[in-house]
Amino acid sequence: MSDLSSKKPQPAPAALDGTDLAILAALVDDGRLTNAALAARVGVAESTCAYRVRALRRSGVIAGVHARLDLGALGHPIQAIVKVRLGSHNREHVRSLYDKLVAVPGALTVLHVGGDDDFLLHVAVESPQKLRDLILEHITIYPVVQRTETQLVFEVREGRGVLRPR
Repeated sequence: MSDLSSKKPQPAPAALDGTDLAILAALVDDGRLTNAALAARVGVAESTCAYRVRALRRSGVIAGVHARLDLGALGHPIQAIVKVRLGSHNREHVRSLYDKLVAVPGALTVLHVGGDDDFLLHVAVESPQKLRDLILEHITIYPVVQRTETQLVFEVREGRGVLRPR
């Protein structure tokens, strides 16, 4: 269960040199690179590369490597952003609902945000009817939810990220 009150303090940003940044950029481009291919791309010895990757993992800079899925090919071609506004901001209500929203079938990302809305859910579903059902059966059933607003996603592109040169 997520605990908003006891989040770990964020460590100071790691002191990364050009080699570390090159390794990270290469892994962002292709997380399946072998150590040999990664070392060749970055221009360092394989042992150095393996050591650097291990150190980046241990320090938490590399939090994971993930597959990018084609949601349409998986039968979930409809993507939407569902904005959720709460009627109460009691810490326990927020914490409890956050845990429930993360478990919603089709939820890709759940953001707890400030501003007019309290949560943003990026979801993928099979059809417009499934989107309606997702909202009615998994979001608006909670009394703390005051309002939802749904925006269809027409296209998704990767952003530049934090490692891309200007």
